[in-house]
Amino acid sequence: MNIYLVFLFAGIIILGALVLFLMTMGNKKRKTLDVEKFRARCLEIEHQLKEEDPASYHMSVLNADKLVDQAMRERGIKGETMGERLRSAVSLFSDRNGVWLAHKLRNRIAHEENVNVTYIEAKSALGCFRKALKDLGAI
Repeated sequence: MNIYLVFLFAGIIILGALVLFLMTMGNKKRKTLDVEKFRARCLEIEHQLKEEDPASYHMSVLNADKLVDQAMRERGIKGETMGERLRSAVSLFSDRNGVWLAHKLRNRIAHEENVNVTYIEAKSALGCFRKALKDLGAI
């Protein structure tokens, strides 16, 4: 009779450990993001863009790119750089080309001298970054 209780107790412990393991694995599939934080920051960046202030074009694109990168990192998307994370997450984006073009514009701003960005280009990039944030579940 004692041997049956030992097996029953061991079975309960093993089953409990298995359930706990499955619950923690399920949580790692998709990390949730602080939507309000991302939404507020996205709006701040969009309000930074002023047609009469060409310097705002660069800053808003740089900041929007950083925000998308932060969302990807918080979602646990693998990659050492944003470009690598974009490649890892390509299937998540509804406008893959748009987010890539927006990121390439960011790279031009960050790495080239005297980059001329128009208001329309900056506004378009912000739209692509906004869509990427929606696709990531950040806003």
